[in-house]
Parts: sequence; C-alpha cells; structure tokens
Amino acid sequence: MLSIQVIHIDLKFMVDRMIKQSKVIITSLICTGIILISGCVTPETPTSKMAESSILLTYADIANVNYLDALRDAEALQSIIAEFRTDPTKDTFAKAKVAWLTSRESYGSTEIFRLSNGPIDAEEGWIARAYGTLDEQINAWPLDENMIDYTVNARGERTHGNIIDSTGEFNPGGEENFSVDITKITPDVISALNENGGDANVATGYHAIEFLLWGQDQDYSNFLKDSVTHGAMKAGQRPLSDFVSDKDASRRLAYLSAASDKLVSDLSTVANAWSKNTSTNCDTDARGCYRAALLGELKGVDAHKNIDKKESLKNIFSGMGMFIKSELANERIGVAVLTPSEEDEQSCFSDNTHRDIDTNFQGFKNILLGTYDDVEYGVTPIDAVSENTKNKIMKLISKIETKIDSINSVAQTSRHFDYQIQPNDPQARVIVKLKNELRKLGDQMVKVALANGINLSSEDVTDAQETEL
Repeated sequence: MLSIQVIHIDLKFMVDRMIKQSKVIITSLICTGIILISGCVTPETPTSKMAESSILLTYADIANVNYLDALRDAEALQSIIAEFRTDPTKDTFAKAKVAWLTSRESYGSTEIFRLSNGPIDAEEGWIARAYGTLDEQINAWPLDENMIDYTVNARGERTHGNIIDSTGEFNPGGEENFSVDITKITPDVISALNENGGDANVATGYHAIEFLLWGQDQDYSNFLKDSVTHGAMKAGQRPLSDFVSDKDASRRLAYLSAASDKLVSDLSTVANAWSKNTSTNCDTDARGCYRAALLGELKGVDAHKNIDKKESLKNIFSGMGMFIKSELANERIGVAVLTPSEEDEQSCFSDNTHRDIDTNFQGFKNILLGTYDDVEYGVTPIDAVSENTKNKIMKLISKIETKIDSINSVAQTSRHFDYQIQPNDPQARVIVKLKNELRKLGDQMVKVALANGINLSSEDVTDAQETEL
C-alpha cells in the first residue's frame, strides 16, 4: 500500500512538473512572437492596475513636496528682495543673491515634471486652461539682457532703450498694434512683455531676477574682448550703485520686486495643482485637481477630467525621456559646449549652471527611483524592469553622476562652467561625454515604459524640435 501511494505521489509530481514546464515553453513562444496572441507577460511587461496606481501615487506625492519646497524658497527670496528694496545695502544685496541660489536648488528638481502634459506646461485642454502653461513665465531662458536693462557692448559702451531706462509705451519686438505701458513696473506688465516678439525677450522668472542681481557676465570672450568681468571664478559683477545712486535705481528695485512677486504667484498656481486638498469644482478652483485627475479621484461634475492611467504613464515616461535626452543633454549641455558660448548655458549671469545640471538630473532620479530628500515614496518605474536592464541603467547613472560631480568640483574650485566648455579645456570632453550618456539614458526610458506596460519608441523620448548638433 505504501509503495502504491509513493508511486501515486511521484506520478502527480511528474504531471505537475510537466504542466509547469509546458506553461514556461508556451509563454516563451508567445513572448518571442512565434504564437501571436495577446496577454504576453515577461519580466519587462507586468503592471496591474494596482501597480499603475501606485506608480502614479509616488509621482504625485514627490511632485507635491518638491513644488512646496520650491514655493517656500521662492517666498524666502521674495521676502529678502522686499528687504533689499527697503534697505539696499551691501549686506542685503548679498543676502538676495544667496536666496536666489537657494531657490534654484529646490526648483531644479521640479523640471522633471515638464514635457508630460502636466500643470507646468500643458498646452491645451482643461489642464492648460486651469494652470496657464507657466513654465514660460517661471524658467524661460536664454534671455536677451538688453530688453531688461543696460549691458556693455564690445566697444565698452552702455546700451539703452530697455524696460528699466524707458517709460510710456514699450514694444520689444516691433510688432504692429502691440505695446505695453511700462511707466510703472508691475507683475502684469512684465508678464505681458515676456517672450513677446521673440523667445529671447524673457522678462519674468528666475533668470530675469538673476540678471538683475548679477548683471552681465562676459567670461566666454569667444568673439569679443571681455570688458565686464575677468577670471574663471567671477560671475556677473553688477554694482550696488545700480540700486542706490544710479538714476534708474528705483525702477531696478521695482522690477526685482515685481519679478519676485510674480514668481511666487506662478509657483503657487503650479504647487496648488498637486495639492492633496481637492476643490469641489475644478472649473472655479483648480486646487488639487490635476493630482486628483492623475489618480482618477475626481467625482461629480469633474469626473470627466480624470486621466486614463495608461495615458498618464505614457505622458510621464515619454516626458522623462525627452527631458533627460533632448532638454538636459541636448539643449542645456550640448548646445553650450558645442557652440561654445556661455549665452547658451542656463544660469550664465550667476555662473550657477553646474548646479542646474546637478539638480535637473536629481529630479529625474527622484521619479525613476521613487525618492526625494532620501525618503522613499513607494512603487517606482524601475521596480518593474528586469534585473539585467536595471543593472545597465544604474551603471549608466553612476557614470553620469561621476561626470556631474567632476563639473561641480571644478566649478567650485578652479573655473566655472563657462570656462569648462571652452574647446581647449579638458573638461569639455567630460561634458560632451556627459551629454552622450544622458541621451542614452533617455532612450532607456523606452525599456522602462515597456516594463510598465507602455509602448514607446525612441521618437517618443526625443523632442522633434531639439537643436541639431
């Protein structure tokens, strides 16, 4: 009897094993395309609806805290600029510059939320109507300094005909039937002028404030003799007298105040989109509406605004890839080093570009790995990829971080980014390699997306309008 039972158990084990092996073989055939039916599940293509929701929740939670930090630091900048306007001294001037640099740290990592049809830059539909595509007002660059204030040209002459030294009707682009009364500089005035008549006619945001605080910086010296600043560790050197004794001092202070007020207002709008407190009618109050729509939580009259989860994930993954590949690698790094010109680096007046690169990349890592300020927020996009793909991505990230650390170290000890991009500087080769590795990382988002059930192509993670290098 015992032997019969043993034989029965052995037979059952063998049958079960054969069934399992058959399933593995069938799955393999399906996944290699030999059997063409839907529903193939491989290590690169999981995601249940629960996993989709968890990834979106992690994304929304990081966006919420990141934008709140950026808003807090912008408010601190606004407060110190108000102090500087009341009492423009060497001390308050220095404090305003430090506050600007601090505000860039928290804002830099929010840039990863761009290019995903979210509240920072959605160009159509209810999201654009509710939040206003404010990226152009907050972080537009490069800017033509001559529209805002004086510069010193190649002949050492001070330019004029700008917002600061003019009054009455102002038309920066020369278009017919357009002008803005700039007699009084206000947030509405500079908002109306921003990018009017050309993308370089930037009048608002971080970089307008940066130029007003630091002034012109000409250390690149490719095509003209530098008559403004000298030295690899010197940023713009706007004199305090511009805010104290110069005939346009009061207008310069008014501009700083208007620009900081507008920056806080715009960041408040974007931060509110990610709030965990959702309004009851998104048409009249969009607080928390984008976050709720992303998570499929809008109800009643707003329920139709909920975004399909797969559409959200596709927007997020393609946006991440496009930002790291086309925006950071190509436009913010590649153009500057291959031109080479400091006019094409992001924070050229303060020579803070090395920190822009670092924080922009940190924002990408935050979302890919689901962390912010060393806090883990939950399910992440990289959780679903195969071990082999994950290892490749993490090795690439390590190489990128080594080069960013090098750029930072050199910028802080011997020469700013505008010197590092010069063809005869050994760092230029490091920066070109960084650009190439970032582009490879952007392409890896196609695999990350697939692992999370989203089909993307290389074109989906490449901006069709990127500058050809």
